[in-house]
Amino acid sequence: MKALGRLNSMLQTLDTRHRRRVLAPRRGLDFASNDYLGLSQSPLLRRAAQEALARGVPLGSGGSRLLRGNHPEHEALEEEVAAFFGAEAALFMGGGFQANQAIFSTLPAAGDLILYDDLVHASAHEGMRMGRADTRAFAHNNVADAKRAVTEWLAAGGAGQIWIAVESVYSMEGDVAPLNELSDLAQEYGAILVVDEAHATGVFGPRGRGLAHGIKAEVLTLHTCGKGLGVSGGLICGRQVMIDTLINRARPFIFATAPSPLNAALVRAVLAHLQTDTQLHEAATARMQHAHTEARRNGVPQLALNSQIIPIILGGEARTMELASTLQEQGFDVRGIRPPTVPRGTSRLRVSITGNVTHADISALFQTLANHQQEAA
Repeated sequence: MKALGRLNSMLQTLDTRHRRRVLAPRRGLDFASNDYLGLSQSPLLRRAAQEALARGVPLGSGGSRLLRGNHPEHEALEEEVAAFFGAEAALFMGGGFQANQAIFSTLPAAGDLILYDDLVHASAHEGMRMGRADTRAFAHNNVADAKRAVTEWLAAGGAGQIWIAVESVYSMEGDVAPLNELSDLAQEYGAILVVDEAHATGVFGPRGRGLAHGIKAEVLTLHTCGKGLGVSGGLICGRQVMIDTLINRARPFIFATAPSPLNAALVRAVLAHLQTDTQLHEAATARMQHAHTEARRNGVPQLALNSQIIPIILGGEARTMELASTLQEQGFDVRGIRPPTVPRGTSRLRVSITGNVTHADISALFQTLANHQQEAA
């Protein structure tokens, strides 16, 4: 069959370019996941699951939220999430990718402008592709370039609502968006600031509320539950009218089976814990600071030291994957990231400082990286 031959040829091409992806098991110390607080296998969540099951919370929803899939756990979670993150309303969805698709395909209308940071997540791009608004990129974290794009759009006759799409912490760069300056820009042009807090939730902000908490502009935020919160799902927080619009118009919400009510109960347990216990947040900060110190001390050439994500740029795909494999053999689960996930020529090791490693583990990793750097010199 022609299609099978075409697909096989494509996979062979990926092989020759060192870009073919395969599913690999967990190996060694966790420097690869997004489990930043170490909650995914924690006693806290085990107890919460047992308690929820004991009170009869079902494992599956059985349908979409608009059919019989809606459950009191979903509604209780959304009410608590809105209060925790300081929003009028919230909507629980199956994941962050699905949530971003819903936001950008539904809320901006024809004639609006979505102004997006050049490095926003693929899920935002998918949502924009599905939607009807104009879209323009601005240079990464460059507010002046964002303003230039806005003024050019207005000068060309643009008259709709402006939406500014950014991540608070970028998943592959590990750097932080200039949210205060972006907030000022949004206020100046009456724009709505859409902030993907996926890699900030639980780690940054008061009690892990994220970096957008308390900014002055009109803001819509996305908080994922499968990273710092240790479970799965996506939480959209914003004005009630936006949430109601998503419920009525967002195809990724309307036509999707609702998340598990048990999963909603687990997210509730994590958020309740974050409100009363600062230890998880403080421990994550201490690990991150220790990693930054060790990276500097060992002279590891990193792209940025701003967050729990530390990218080490190697350039070539082959070299990146070879070093990742070597580190895994030595007991450090570090994964290589290649194009098209990152720009060509910027293949990297993405070192993630999770809640599943100790300070000693972190020191050992950066010493090992330094040793490999010396060998390659």
